[in-house]
Amino acid sequence: MIHVLVTGANGQLARSLKDLKENHSNVHLIFKNSNDLDITNAAAVNDSIIGKNIDFCVNCAAYTAVDKAESDQVNAFNVNHAGVKNLAVACAKADTILIHISTDFVFDGEKSKAYNESDSTNPINIYGLSKLKGEEELQEQLNNYYILRTSWLYSEHASNFMKTMLRLSETKEALSVVADQIGTPTYTADLAETIFKIIESNTQLFGVYHYSNEGVASWYDFAKAIFEETQKPVKVTPIKSQNYPTPAKRPAFSVMDKEKIKTQFHLEIPHWRDSLKIAIDKHIKLNM
Repeated sequence: MIHVLVTGANGQLARSLKDLKENHSNVHLIFKNSNDLDITNAAAVNDSIIGKNIDFCVNCAAYTAVDKAESDQVNAFNVNHAGVKNLAVACAKADTILIHISTDFVFDGEKSKAYNESDSTNPINIYGLSKLKGEEELQEQLNNYYILRTSWLYSEHASNFMKTMLRLSETKEALSVVADQIGTPTYTADLAETIFKIIESNTQLFGVYHYSNEGVASWYDFAKAIFEETQKPVKVTPIKSQNYPTPAKRPAFSVMDKEKIKTQFHLEIPHWRDSLKIAIDKHIKLNM
């Protein structure tokens, strides 16, 4: 049996891990939400990992409010930098492998082709900077780690873009959505399945990896697809980022190259449109 501690248990990725655990009977998952384990508390982190025979820690705990982070920098860095350091230090002492979830927002979006793992990082907002500092701290403290950079997470759980669009469609006939930020929507169930694959692979191919679904989209494309799949008669108008100002700047282009993770772990990654169909079906069933 492989023993795995999962932090951030109330978030959508952890909930997808929970949904899929029945398919992985050799993996025992121990879920801790922020009330059970505050990762900014080093003593609490040590108590949860050291001497507990934890083989892997999957860190799903993060400060993810991108706009709020601009005015709440202390909390963003506490969770995304100091909290990750606490986990890395404890994992190093316990000989536990840390699987840490990071983000495409470590890049500035100036490239015009997909980012690979060795491309230079240059975050343009506080959230991205706090996540990059967490990555760097982890790599300083620990050798046995997987950093999984992902993008535009959504699911039938918690709050995310898909669920926001579906909620707005109940009361709105028309929406304006940004069309000049390009990336890839990623279904958390697909990322969760990949995490299980890494855990069960019994390899030590440590390092930084990029994972998203296949394909490319703007937020406008994503919104249109959501309404097409649900047959909602919402008119979606594409707008530029400058017409929808937000406290945090976003990368204009953050598509990631996934060849490394596909090759190392023999993955077939679903296209985002195919996964969106599944997520919407599950959302509908949950709300029947």
